Amino acid sequence: MITQVNEDTVRRQLMLVFDPELGVNVVDLGLIYSIEVKDGHIAIRMTLTTPGCPLHDTIIGGVHRALEGKPGVASVSVEVVWEPQWTPERMSDEAKRQLSGW
Repeated sequence: MITQVNEDTVRRQLMLVFDPELGVNVVDLGLIYSIEVKDGHIAIRMTLTTPGCPLHDTIIGGVHRALEGKPGVASVSVEVVWEPQWTPERMSDEAKRQLSGW
């Protein structure tokens, strides 16, 4: 649960949002480009693995559900961007291990 809203607590909440096709959270996938928090208003810039991702609404909805209604959260906005383009190099070591079958 978020008790104090800051970038770290938002990032931890976002680790609960998974790409349904890959089964890895959006943080470890490297999809989160920036998180700004000001007076409980959270602005997230993120991308998806492909521009035509069929699960766009599911993933973005998951981001909203992970944060909205939490203590200290006044609003959540999500901007999906395509630059810089996502590449597998953006993934954390943990994500790479999960996807390699380790």
